[in-house]
Amino acid sequence: MPQRHSKNNNDLAYFTYDEKKKLGYGTQRERLGKDSIKPFDACSLCLKPFIDPMCCHKGHVFCRECILECFLAQKKDIQRRLAAHTSQKKQDKDEEEERLMLQKARELDEFDQQNHSAMPRNSDKNHNDDKNGFHGANSVKTTSFEEEALKTMKAFWLPSATPAASVRVDAPETHTVCPEGKEKLKLKNLFAIRFTEDNSEEEENKLKSASSSSYDKSYICPSCKVTLTNTMSLVALSSCGHVFCKKCAEKFMPVDKVCLVCDKPCKDRNLVGLKKGGTGFAEHDDHLEAKEYKHLGSGSGLGLVRPVKT
Repeated sequence: MPQRHSKNNNDLAYFTYDEKKKLGYGTQRERLGKDSIKPFDACSLCLKPFIDPMCCHKGHVFCRECILECFLAQKKDIQRRLAAHTSQKKQDKDEEEERLMLQKARELDEFDQQNHSAMPRNSDKNHNDDKNGFHGANSVKTTSFEEEALKTMKAFWLPSATPAASVRVDAPETHTVCPEGKEKLKLKNLFAIRFTEDNSEEEENKLKSASSSSYDKSYICPSCKVTLTNTMSLVALSSCGHVFCKKCAEKFMPVDKVCLVCDKPCKDRNLVGLKKGGTGFAEHDDHLEAKEYKHLGSGSGLGLVRPVKT
């Protein structure tokens, strides 16, 4: 029985949709599932259950060690960029001073030639002729037409026509940024948060029978004793760090003006909404589609990938 050619057309002058997908050309889209989304109790940097969690005012949670290492790496990179920028400015200043000195020397030389010689000569023209190393096929100095053509021609094999690719280093930003939200963030703007662990008898028996790892921990709201999951909206108090569900925080905090656990005074500005964990459902999560643009097919071995501008 002959094979089907509906997905492998050999007589068409264009690629079918299925052939384009096999080639890996263009924008590739992939639907992300729950396994590709971070849960609420995981660090945004190491993607592991957090240890000594710290939170920014945008609700991103990090391990203390991870965020400190990130800030240290950012500061080292800022110092390196500042040193490169300072070196570039010094080099530009030296080149400008050298150019002014050469220009002044040529003007003095031209003035001396005009006043002490019977036939004055144009030093700038001779300087440009000497700088230009291309003298034609018969070792004759270039004419004005050849000199003008040499400036515009793309003759990369000639040393005099090789373009100068100077890399400019812009002045870097001197502040650290949040690795998740990309906004300005300092160490003093972070605050420690404290989750309430579930210490019920059933939970203790489960933890004893299972391995005692941080993956087996579950957390509850200290007010309503509901187990915290990825589907719930959580709120942390920047004054004391306790974490509540959003329902309890909006119901009791604005009225009592104190924390329900430690009775520490708090205000409305101390309520910080934490980023929710992923469930894999489109109604709950955002950005569940990953995109990559490949201008060459992956089958060619030259499939360079660049991000899509959205």
